[in-house]
Amino acid sequence: MAGYTIYNEEQFFKTFQTRRNRNESPNNAIEGPALWMLIDEVKNKHILDLGCGDGQFGLDLLSKGAASYHGLDGSERMINEATSHLKGKQASLDVCDLTDLKLQEHQYDIVVSRLVFHYLPDLGHLFNTVSQSLKSGGQFVFSVQHPVVTASMKSAKGSQRTDWIVDDYFQQGKRVEPWMNQQVTKYHRTTEQYVQELLQIGFKLEGLKEGEPHSNQFSTMEEYERRKRIPLVLILSARKH
Repeated sequence: MAGYTIYNEEQFFKTFQTRRNRNESPNNAIEGPALWMLIDEVKNKHILDLGCGDGQFGLDLLSKGAASYHGLDGSERMINEATSHLKGKQASLDVCDLTDLKLQEHQYDIVVSRLVFHYLPDLGHLFNTVSQSLKSGGQFVFSVQHPVVTASMKSAKGSQRTDWIVDDYFQQGKRVEPWMNQQVTKYHRTTEQYVQELLQIGFKLEGLKEGEPHSNQFSTMEEYERRKRIPLVLILSARKH
């Protein structure tokens, strides 16, 4: 299955939500803390979230004083979930195919996306649209699965990997990964390509993190040591001139 469509499958959605919302999931223990270190102060800011999922991140942003939150996701099931979480908040939500994104110009202070872009076959149009939607000096922050993870699917077996194979790194493009009893389509890009995509649009790169784990995020040293072996996420922050 391609991208967000996988989340419309009921059993997959339930399994994903259970795994995603664990305290020690990579999203919560690794990616989230690293992303918060790069994102601007959100108080009184108008924020767009590309691939908003169940809206929990929107709740976090609004609780920190964001003026408004607009979430887009390709999965109708995810948008329904987000609607229930954000009811009564200063938030708007829409089902949207990000491969054909259209946005008003100079509308947002911050555009954020968490672990979505590796599902998309092309980023040039999307990054250009994001740039146009940002106010002058606006920030663009996004995370993706780290390229050393998306490069090869040879070690994508079982529920808990013990070793990782990095191969075909410079062979960019489509990958099909077995994930939670489904075949999921992703797109591999090198770290260099992500950076160059931003620079070619005219963004100024301001920060890069690879989600280095910290022991206080894990209940056991065994899990902490396992997560130290390989970077799982790449997070970039860029500024519109």
